[in-house]
Amino acid sequence: MISTVTVTVPATTANLGPGFDCLGAALTLSNQFRFSLLPPQAKLSITAIGAEAERVTTNSSNLVYQAFVKVYEHLKQVPPPIAIEIQLGVPLARGLGSSATAIVGGLVGANALAGAPLTQAEVIELAIAIEGHPDNVVPSLLGGCCLAATGVKHGWEICEIPWHRSIVPIVAIPGFELSTKKARQVLPPTYSRADAIFNVAHLGLLLRGLETGQGDWLQAALQDRLHQPYRQTLIPGYDKVETAALKAGAYGMIISGAGPTLLALAHQDAAQAVSDAIAHAWAEQDFAVTVHLLQLDLHGAIAQTTSV
Repeated sequence: MISTVTVTVPATTANLGPGFDCLGAALTLSNQFRFSLLPPQAKLSITAIGAEAERVTTNSSNLVYQAFVKVYEHLKQVPPPIAIEIQLGVPLARGLGSSATAIVGGLVGANALAGAPLTQAEVIELAIAIEGHPDNVVPSLLGGCCLAATGVKHGWEICEIPWHRSIVPIVAIPGFELSTKKARQVLPPTYSRADAIFNVAHLGLLLRGLETGQGDWLQAALQDRLHQPYRQTLIPGYDKVETAALKAGAYGMIISGAGPTLLALAHQDAAQAVSDAIAHAWAEQDFAVTVHLLQLDLHGAIAQTTSV
């Protein structure tokens, strides 16, 4: 009988410019969730360690636990008493999919403890239903870069997007938060046909640019008209940072998820210069910034079990 499951879940960057709410990639930052079965009459226990751990909810409203319970509800079973230990490595409310890691961690942990009755496709369906859109939870679960679209005969079609090994993702994480709700409130209720066509064309180009590493394609493809022009106003110093990143050799700079983290894509030979330029450009703002040169996480959520 499995008594403990430890699930490591990668951070994600979503949208990737024109891929609004459908395209995302897993990155080499992660959160870890440890689920331990408790005696039958024990109460729920949730603890957290790491940066901002004091902000993690430790009662039944915790998102990890809510996702955990969803599996048992889906199976029409009563969830067992559980202790959850959370080790934070993904900043909260920064546009790097922290909520997606919680959802995926809870679902994968519960499924493992229940004896893995759910298929990967079923876990994906539950994750998207909880999150509301697929661009973070899908790569968080599967790893790599993923495109998600609604299917014809069933819920979702998931497509792995090749990512050229020369393309380095560089994330700049500012010391302030931006809620997804606030970031969505600035978006217009409707878009013009021209803007829709613009994004369809640039998303297609982006997929080919990521696959081939073709710099000219990537420079053009990272443009967007659906969300970035509106959200940029919520991020102090955005224009200055973007100018510095491009001057240092980045293919482009975009908002990671709903922000405020910024993501630059660059050839591996220019990555360090781009990272330094971003850090310098943001240095004059009255908040701290952390810049990471990352890689694509190809593994997704990994569960390790201990049995008694």
